[in-house]
Amino acid sequence: MNIIKKLPLLLTLLRGLLAPVILLLAIFYPSAICFSICLVTAFLSDIFDGFIARRLGVATDGIRRLDSIADTLFYICATVAIYWLYPAAIDERLLPLGILVTLELLRYGFDYSKYGREASYHMWSSKLWGILLFVGFIDILGFGQDGILLSMAIVMGIIADIEGLLISLLMPKWRCDIPTLFHAIKIRNSELNDPVRN
Repeated sequence: MNIIKKLPLLLTLLRGLLAPVILLLAIFYPSAICFSICLVTAFLSDIFDGFIARRLGVATDGIRRLDSIADTLFYICATVAIYWLYPAAIDERLLPLGILVTLELLRYGFDYSKYGREASYHMWSSKLWGILLFVGFIDILGFGQDGILLSMAIVMGIIADIEGLLISLLMPKWRCDIPTLFHAIKIRNSELNDPVRN
């Protein structure tokens, strides 16, 4: 595989490598500019890794799963960075954050017990959640503003996790790239009505 075809993988790995960087910045060098560079770089890598992978025909299940893992790792470290610098921002949102974390753990546990691996649906709700996470995190880490954007990101994460859990409940076999619950219902109905699959 030449370097061009490795680009999506490298972009995904870059996002994973930025996770400890943003945490170390919070502890040793809390610079708004550096935080902003990390967040923008991670956000752009998240957009372009999948786009480039599809264009190059290298969008494998493995890369999609790694993409989801890199996202999770990066935003966990970013959340810890916020707690280190702005503990009140987390303390004031403990209930919705607790719900979000519980749903995340429930999803991972359920998906592993059912499919033997984590789901990687890349839902539209998850994409919107990613945008709101970026905006909310840059608002507080880049501009020092603890406003409604972070709360909106948490609410969107709860919605996305509920949708992901419902999709996992519906789908008898693992598959990736299911944009919405409605798509999952359509796929399930199609499979149930297909005599070849039954």
